[in-house]
Amino acid sequence: MSSVIMETELKNLTLLGRGKVRDIYDLGDRLLIVATDRISAFDVVMPNPIPDKGRVLTQLSRFWFELTQEIIPNHLISTDVRDFPPECQGYEEVLTGRSMLVLKSKPLPVECV
Repeated sequence: MSSVIMETELKNLTLLGRGKVRDIYDLGDRLLIVATDRISAFDVVMPNPIPDKGRVLTQLSRFWFELTQEIIPNHLISTDVRDFPPECQGYEEVLTGRSMLVLKSKPLPVECV
């Protein structure tokens, strides 16, 4: 089993914000979105994480973004850490499977529960 990631600390990257379960880093014209193993319910982050939850969330997101990309453009550039810019290299253990390199865009504020 992999280690649990409650919060990321990518020292040479600029942390833009932390959501309920994702940490977002500013990469200039792009963003790095890292899904952690935090759990939230009713806008409250719970104290006990679920191992690999961030990886599962990222793979689900990637599936739907790739499936619908011919229908509507999206912000996803890559989920492969090898495609990430040089400043992201060295964090492969944390980023692999749980991160997305995306274009900066205006979010559509919709939440599905």
